[in-house]
Order: sequence, then structure tokens, then C-alpha cells
Amino acid sequence: MTNKSIIVLAAGAGTRMKSDTPKVLHRISGKPMLYYSIKEALKLSDDITVVLFHQASRVQAEMEKYFSNINFVIQDHANYPGTGGAVMGILPKYEKVLVLNGDMPLIQASELEKFDINATIVMSVLELQSADGYGRVIIENGNVKKIVEQKDANEDELKVTTANAGIYQFETKFLLENLAKLNNNNAQKEYYITDLVEMAIKEGKTLKPLAVNEENFKGVNSKVELADAEVIHQNRIKKEFLKEGVIMRLPDTIYIEEGVEILGESIIENGVSILGNSKIINSHIKTNSVVEDSIIKDSDVGPMARIRPGSELNKTHIGNFVETKKAILNGVKAGHLSYLGDCTIDEGTNIGCGTITCNYDGVNKHQTIIGKNVFVGSDTHFVAPVTIEDDVLIGAGSCVTGEVKKGQLFVTRAEKRVIDGYFYKHFSSKK
Repeated sequence: MTNKSIIVLAAGAGTRMKSDTPKVLHRISGKPMLYYSIKEALKLSDDITVVLFHQASRVQAEMEKYFSNINFVIQDHANYPGTGGAVMGILPKYEKVLVLNGDMPLIQASELEKFDINATIVMSVLELQSADGYGRVIIENGNVKKIVEQKDANEDELKVTTANAGIYQFETKFLLENLAKLNNNNAQKEYYITDLVEMAIKEGKTLKPLAVNEENFKGVNSKVELADAEVIHQNRIKKEFLKEGVIMRLPDTIYIEEGVEILGESIIENGVSILGNSKIINSHIKTNSVVEDSIIKDSDVGPMARIRPGSELNKTHIGNFVETKKAILNGVKAGHLSYLGDCTIDEGTNIGCGTITCNYDGVNKHQTIIGKNVFVGSDTHFVAPVTIEDDVLIGAGSCVTGEVKKGQLFVTRAEKRVIDGYFYKHFSSKK
């Protein structure tokens, strides 16, 4: 961990997102964009300040779900709008301060470490084919000589393809001494952090450009850019799992969220989604299955199964169109077309097609507990709360309530009734 403070700018509304949701809370791989900036910042510093304004309480509450060791400040946007106004009033702990943007979800700590250059200001730059939409950076003899926002650039400056990537490292002393000198004499009437560059040049300070990779410093300002960034992030996630020995069939069709763990010799087939904080251990997840906030160990799931939050599967077979929720299954076979919710089922038990745990009475959820070596016939309904002891046979089509004792056969079926010719009393015969 380096001795630098980090400020993360997250005050903007992000109008180009065309959404009521603050820009930095739009999700990539299951987490808000701002999450990634903070996560990487924490790898470098223990002094993190996040600057908020638009829907500040909402953004802060969301981040506090993930982090407890960062500071939040509210920008005085009415009096000091802009990036320069955002950093006013902050007192960094260390001699260097890195200023990041909360809408750069692809940033990595390894790239941020490269800012450790001996200079008053180190600023990130991109060498682009076209710099349209970016601020321009004028470089002479390896030093930054000028930076200008696109809306304030003249014709010659607009031809420059060296663009401002929007991340800066300052000597803290210089930053604090010069923030008060900023003015808003520009087209947007805002206080620009970039004006500090001109101040440093006039003072004869050293300003170094740091050429960075566009992929890592990609800003997200629209839902198109959000989708593009997620593709990159997904590829990173899957590449790391592939390196660790996970087999993936058609990786481009697989979706894996940040926080997922896949361990051992696991196979993930095409069309699979693994969500939340799921953990897959030595298991096979088959085509078009969804796993969410669950643990799957030494098991196979799918195709087209849905494992909902709170499920724990061990040495279990879950077949096509089986859905589980808060299901603890140990050594169980559930081949197809069943719903298993709020239940515990033990080893050697077979769940027949069409089995349903009726766990919700309209007010409360109830448990179904099934022991070892239980054979559940097709189309069985367990109206919870239900307890089935070991070594039980449940006849097909049964509706089970209460308890079934060890070794019993349980069958509930209506008595067969046949009435000849009854159809023709209601429908005329068609010839």
C-alpha cells in the first residue's frame, strides 16, 4: 500500500444515461460502477474520500453495503460546481493525492501504481485516432504545457489527438495552496481541476503525462458505453477462471458476476448465468442454467435449471426445469420439472418429476424436511410444514401434510370413478 490519498469523484447525475438512477450506480457484472473505483483504490491507500452530490444519500447507502472504511463528502455544487469544486474542502492524509472518476469501472490498481512519478502533477493521457469528446493535452519536451476542455478549445487545439484521460496525481501541498485560486471564467461557469495544470506551468512546476491504456481508463457516460464496458469486464472475469482450470463452453455466452467463486475442476456450459456471491466447487453447470447466491459442490445442475438464493447443493443432481430456493440438498437426485423451496433433503433421496414443496401459506414460509433414502413419486405435493423420516416411499400423485414415519408407504389418491357415456350429455357427437 502506497502513501497516497485518493479522491473519487462521484457527484454527477449522468444525464446522458437517460435514467433516474445516478450514473455511478449503474451496474457492471452485478456491481455499481463506483464499487470498482473504490475497490481498486483501497488496494493502494487507506485514505479514500468519495465526493457526492446527485442523490448523495442513495449513492452513499449503496456503497456502505460493500465498504466501511471510506469517507464521504458532499460537494457544494451550488457555489462550486465542476471537478475543481469537487475537491475543495478535502484534507488528504498523505503528501500525494490521486484523483479518480467514479465512472471508470475498468480501472485497475496495477495501472494506478504507474502514477508514482516524481512530479508536481502527473496526469493520464490517451493517444487516440480521434479525440472528439475529450479534453486536449498539449505536450512539449515530455512535459504537459497546456490542457483544454473540448468546449473551450480553439481550431488548432481540436486537431490534437492526445486526450485527457481524467485522472491526476497531485502533490498535496500544491493542490491545497492553489484550489482557492480557481475561477469559473469559462463556457460552463464551472471550476475545472484542469486549470491547476496552467497554474503549475506558470509556477515552473514539473508536469508529467502518463500514457495509459484506453481500455482501463474508459469512462462510461451512456448505456451504450455501459454495455461495452461490461463486455470487457466479463472477458476479464472469465479469463481469470479459465487460467485457473475452469472449463467454459462458448465463454462469450456465459455471464458471471463480480464476487462469484469457481473452484476445482468445474465445467460451465453455454448460456449459463452465475450471479451474486455464488460458489461453484468441482461441479458441472449445464446449458442455460441460472445460479444465484448459492453454493454448489460436487454436483451437476441443468440444463435449464434455476438455483435461487440460499441453496446449498452437495453431491446432488439437479435436472432440467428444476428450481430450488433456500434448499439444502445433500446427495439428492431431482431429475426434472420440480420446485424445491425452503427445504432440507438428505442423501439417497430421489425426487420424482413434478414434485412441489408448497412452502408459502400466503403469510409465512414453512420448512419441508426429508430424510435419507426417500423415494418421492411423481406429482407429489408437500404442504409445509412437513417432516419425512428416512426410508419412506411416497406414492405418485400424493399430497403430503404433517409427518411420515420411517419405513412407511404414504399414498393419497381419490377413489377412481367411471361414468359411461357422460361426455355425450354435455357435448354432441361429431361425425
